Amino acid sequence: MTNDAITEQLTAAGRAIEHDSFAIIDAEVGPHGYSAEQWPLVRRMIHASADFEFNGLAAFHPDAMRAGLDAILNGPRALVADVEMICVGLSAPRLQHFGLSPRHYISDADVIERARAENSTRAVQAMRKAWRLGELDGAIVAIGNAPTALIEVVRLIREHDMRPTLVIGMPVGFVSAAESKDLLRTLDEVPWITVKGRKGGSTLVVAAIHALLSLAEATQRRRAA
Repeated sequence: MTNDAITEQLTAAGRAIEHDSFAIIDAEVGPHGYSAEQWPLVRRMIHASADFEFNGLAAFHPDAMRAGLDAILNGPRALVADVEMICVGLSAPRLQHFGLSPRHYISDADVIERARAENSTRAVQAMRKAWRLGELDGAIVAIGNAPTALIEVVRLIREHDMRPTLVIGMPVGFVSAAESKDLLRTLDEVPWITVKGRKGGSTLVVAAIHALLSLAEATQRRRAA
């Protein structure tokens, strides 16, 4: 696998460091069972975390990479996150280029009020608000912090026929994190990308989205050549 991915690094020095990092990962990672389409995303997650265990922990719905690239290339499209950290961590120029609109609702006053009134979490109410606004159908849903948000998304898919284009579900933690991702992996109706076990986090979700953006940009360049 070559290290010719499109990069957001703005200087030659930054690009060289990223290139060398990917080369080290490829040299040290050992065997893996990921496809040529999936591996750049897994490699980007390893790069973001310096954790080779994601070779094996990363898991993909069979249609995930195709769905993710089609969603980005055929925008505009909403990108609904569970926390602000994901929205802030993404490359604004790339999002604008592909017409992706990141948003989150976890800090909204009405979300907090409903969570208190119903004795639930802000993350659950944030996903319900996005659903009421009609923003989850056709969206890329990105969850890196809150297992309850991921569980709610799966419920909305199963009970209300909600259909995001792709769910990137990688919440981190000790309470329901692994279980929420196991639940996501039982879905056939909607493509998903996740990681097994307790590990995860917003940084990994951002890395996964950046990998998809990079692959989408490379696809655009090939088509234009």
